Order: sequence, then C-alpha cells, then structure tokens
Amino acid sequence: MWFGVVTLFPDMLRAALAEGVVARAVRSGILQVELFNPRDKATDRHRTVDDRPYGGGPGMLMKVEPLEKAIVEAREQAPDGTPVIYLSPQGTTMSQKVFREAIEWPGVILVCGRYEGIDERLIQRQVDFEWSLGDFVLSGGEIAALAAIDAIGRLSPGVLGHDDSATEDSHEAGLLDHPHYTRPDVYEDMPVPEVLKSGDHELIRKWRLQQRLLRTRERRPDLWERYELTGEEKKLLSAASVAEGK
Repeated sequence: MWFGVVTLFPDMLRAALAEGVVARAVRSGILQVELFNPRDKATDRHRTVDDRPYGGGPGMLMKVEPLEKAIVEAREQAPDGTPVIYLSPQGTTMSQKVFREAIEWPGVILVCGRYEGIDERLIQRQVDFEWSLGDFVLSGGEIAALAAIDAIGRLSPGVLGHDDSATEDSHEAGLLDHPHYTRPDVYEDMPVPEVLKSGDHELIRKWRLQQRLLRTRERRPDLWERYELTGEEKKLLSAASVAEGK
C-alpha cells in the first residue's frame, strides 16, 4: 500500500511513523509513505505558503500554487488510480467501512490543510474525496493523516502479526471489541472469567460474541440501532438477560 502525504510539517509525520506497527511495515516494504511539502514549491525568497482570504475575515489560507504543485508531484509518484483525499471537517467521517474500501485502492494521497483551509478551486481541481476525523477542529490535517495511515495500514496483509487481528478489532462487522485478559489469573481480587480458561474454543467464541453485543448495546447506541442481529446473536442476548435476571 502506497501513501503520499502533502504537508507543511513533514517532521510531524516522520516522528510518529518512526515507531510501532506502521514503522515496521514501512521498514519491511509492506507499506510505503512519501511526504510532499508545499513549501518546497514556493518561489519567493520567504517560501510563502499562506495568503489572505478574499472577502476578509480572520486567519489565512494556504496558497494555491505551491499546494497544487505538491499535489501534482504526489500524483506523479503515486500508483495509477490513486485518489486524492483532502482532510477536512466538511468531509465524510472516517470509519472502518471507509478504510475497508480504501484498502482496495492502489494508494492514497492525503492532503493536510493548515490555517483556515485551502482554496475551493483547488478542491474542485485536485481533490477526489474529503475525509474528517470527527466533529471537531484541529490545527491541521496531520493527525488525521496519521490516523488514516495507521487504520488503513493495519488492514494490509502482513502488517499485523496475526491474520485475524484486524478482523477481530472494534468496529469490524459493526460491533465493539470484547474484553481482553492476560496473566495473572487474579489481579487485585479480580479474576479472569472462567470461560477463557476452559479450553473450549466454541464456548469462548460465543462468550466473546456475547460480550461484543452487550458492550455495543451499552456504549454505542448509535451503532446498535443500525446493527442487524443474527439468530445466534439473539439467543446470546436472551441468555445474557436470563443470567442477569431480567
């Protein structure tokens, strides 16, 4: 998977991508991340990358010419068919579904805005999609870019240590993850559930699924409203209600 990031602050990306799962995948060649700095495309002596907005108002906008040149350079280096994503509060909210679709692309170019944003004409000329990290405002798109690289990257074959790790994550199949436990068996008078020590893989699978259902219903009613229960899941919820005396 190829990633290109257009950013005024490449060192932010380099520092974050130097550690962890994504860093190992980059070193092994499974993932490739290239950085493109619009400041390198500025032509004046001060390497100016911002300008005042038409119509007045607070703040500045990223200059069109250096930013477009950086995007074009990224397009030229990207695999054919790679879309350009502008990271913006106005975009589609990032989700596991969005990233599952993105993993099928040959690559992703992520454009990190700064200041008050970028010229609308540049969005019309160069941007294929807009993504948002959530309903809040950041100082720039770099944090959102890192989130996208990490989330998409971990879906790439060979990035995680176990083939099932990504498919069992929270938000896969629309449910939150189940609780996890490791040694010791008892910690501060809190024991590991006996079912996890039973060695019965089918029983463990059902317990974990039941916990995912209960956790999603309790913590994320927005997800729960959209989730369609299977016959097995209905039985697991019914059994949980009986066990709770409801």
